Amino acid sequence: MRYQGTINHWKDEQGFGFITPDNGGKPVFAHATEFRQRRPFNHEVVTYEVRLDAQKRPQAINIRFAANPSPQDTDKQHDKMYFALVALFFVSLAGMVYLGKLPTAVLGFYALISLLTLVVYASDKNAARKQRWRTPENTLHLLALAGGWAGALVAQRLLHHKSRKQPFQTLFWMTVIFNTVALAWLSSANLGNEWLRSMGHSRNPVTAIIGQPSTPHSGHAEIYWSR
Repeated sequence: MRYQGTINHWKDEQGFGFITPDNGGKPVFAHATEFRQRRPFNHEVVTYEVRLDAQKRPQAINIRFAANPSPQDTDKQHDKMYFALVALFFVSLAGMVYLGKLPTAVLGFYALISLLTLVVYASDKNAARKQRWRTPENTLHLLALAGGWAGALVAQRLLHHKSRKQPFQTLFWMTVIFNTVALAWLSSANLGNEWLRSMGHSRNPVTAIIGQPSTPHSGHAEIYWSR
């Protein structure tokens, strides 16, 4: 007969842990050799059979993973999703530049500040490991708000830094939403569009127009300044 339960108190170095049955009862001992595919993680759902060991204690055998993905697999799926989001964002920026809706300077700005934010995250991660002075979270949020959220997202997933901490993640996604909404407004609204275009173009040069003398006997030409 097969039972279903949840892995708890798994000690990977020792190669054993316990399964808490879904229908109640005492935890059942589980050894790594009874997992046919891979070693488990805590809180994974498994199915198993039970036999008694030499001391008449229940032991799980022929352990299989349930249909739900493991936490590690879920993290990998999230990584791919977030990396795709960052790639889509920059492809969209490049497309808007190509169509003339954004100046090239905007694309360059987002690329540079994202790279800077990634470096700051890496420095903070290294400081955390060595117990040195840390970068304030407000600084990380300000960088994301200014446009470095793409670099922050890549750093969070690659470095596993600040990726699960709450309420940091809540504030972080608020900065992402605010920045993207502001960018959308600037690229679509007349006022914002004109302001962005002024960033990528210099002011019109001042030219002088030399006109004819105002009177037939005047020896001076009149100069008019225009932009």
